[in-house]
Amino acid sequence: MHSLRVQPRDSLSIAGKHARTLVYSGIMKEKSRFAAVDAEYENRVRESFARQGLMKHLGAELAVLGAGHAEIHVPFRVEVTQQHNYFHAGVSGAIADSACGYAAYTLMPADSSVLTVEYKMNLLAPAEGEKLMARARVLRSGKTLKICAADVYVEKSGAEIHCATMLATIMCLAGKSDRAR
Repeated sequence: MHSLRVQPRDSLSIAGKHARTLVYSGIMKEKSRFAAVDAEYENRVRESFARQGLMKHLGAELAVLGAGHAEIHVPFRVEVTQQHNYFHAGVSGAIADSACGYAAYTLMPADSSVLTVEYKMNLLAPAEGEKLMARARVLRSGKTLKICAADVYVEKSGAEIHCATMLATIMCLAGKSDRAR
């Protein structure tokens, strides 16, 4: 279980030997600790992503994929901006949602489909830059529900700026085809 814990500071602390500090557990920086149940998940997930009309419209690319994680990139185009010429928050939400969904889908059986149940997104900074990137990972993988988190960054002049964070609940629809009828 990951949590914040209080640890004593070293004796050289300016605040004195009785000072305490919070130490972050690092859960958001962990690599995936999950194993895929379908050895062919990468082809299945990439094929599903290629059928998404919105991702095509945005010019999105499924740039990184592994068991329990996915990363989607969108290059800057004026068509995906808002009135201040930043990436529109809807683009951040769309790629974070899809990245969470596909991170979860990597851990689902081959005969299943994926569907978002809910998500919450916090916007942290304007998404002003050349490329928008959503990096998602599975935090908890249950049989039916997967809890995922995504961080959205904008690349500007070679630097990455953290501009949004999402927490999502994704559902595995066992035995349901991922293809439209």
